[in-house]
Amino acid sequence: MAILYGPVRLILRRSAQRHQQLFSPTKRQKTTVVDKPAERSSTVSKREGSSIATPAEISPRPLWERLGLLSECFTGYARAQERRPWSTQFGTSLVVYLCGDLTAQYIDGEEYNPFRTLRHLTIGGIISIPSYLWFMYLGTIFNYPSKILSLAIKIVVNQIVFTPIFNTYFFGMQSLLSGDSFADAWKRIKRTVPTSFVNSWKLWPAVTAFNFTYILPQYRALFAGVVAVGWQSYLSWLNQRAADEEKRRKGLHMDKS
Repeated sequence: MAILYGPVRLILRRSAQRHQQLFSPTKRQKTTVVDKPAERSSTVSKREGSSIATPAEISPRPLWERLGLLSECFTGYARAQERRPWSTQFGTSLVVYLCGDLTAQYIDGEEYNPFRTLRHLTIGGIISIPSYLWFMYLGTIFNYPSKILSLAIKIVVNQIVFTPIFNTYFFGMQSLLSGDSFADAWKRIKRTVPTSFVNSWKLWPAVTAFNFTYILPQYRALFAGVVAVGWQSYLSWLNQRAADEEKRRKGLHMDKS
């Protein structure tokens, strides 16, 4: 019996060890499986926590997107500008020139002259598309790594190239559409363009800098148009003052003769 008891005890011990080896991994796997959802849930919670932006991380919407009904108007204008840029720009120019002339006539305090408004609208309609193409082209050139340098060159080029050409066209067409000769139109240009060119430096560099820095491309024409209402009022007033001076000079010349 003692001889058999030793081998039996050894066999039972080995079977017990084998039993522990077979079943202990399963327990660990069960424990691991049970722990995984907790780890997963913690991971998900971390991801969800990281996906929630803090107020400091949320960038504020542009001002024109937080103005209610006015924001809807801006959005509609941007869509129209994207779909039909030339038609939208043409209509915008007509509105700007109309408001500018009406304001100038109101400031003059004289009786309303519809032919003067018609001349203004004709001039604005003709120049609307070339002006739009010029500013779109200006936005694509002179783009250097330095934003300040790019902006400064755009302003200088716009003032030196576009402003004299536009003012010459504006005052010359005003004179020609009024029935004056080319000689009279040239006199009108020499009398008004230098003054308007100097005064343009007081306004349009700041407008151009703000426009190219803060205004999105689809709203730049609209922003410039709003500012141009006041500028067109000034040009219309300046043109009318030159026309009145020419009439007085002609009247004095006829009296002397």
